[in-house]
Amino acid sequence: MSLPPIAAVQGVTGTAYAATPTTPSSDGSAFSASLAGAVDNLQQLQSTSNQLAVQAVTGNLDDIHSATIAATRAQVTLELVATVRNKGVDAFNEIMRMQG
Repeated sequence: MSLPPIAAVQGVTGTAYAATPTTPSSDGSAFSASLAGAVDNLQQLQSTSNQLAVQAVTGNLDDIHSATIAATRAQVTLELVATVRNKGVDAFNEIMRMQG
């Protein structure tokens, strides 16, 4: 039995990240770009969730499942972003407590 190789990993933001090694940049621009992309995606998910919620309340929504899924995706993504932020703040505080 042969299994196909893993070609890409599906990310939280809904984009596929290639499983190829990259050279790390020393200025942190890739990390900041990733964070900016995650925040932009979160804003888009929340906007879509809000639009579908308004459509559901006004009676213009045909499929309530799409509104429920959009709301859940926005909630889970917000929780993930908040957790990553909290871990980043904790790491920063721990670094600041280190003696030089």
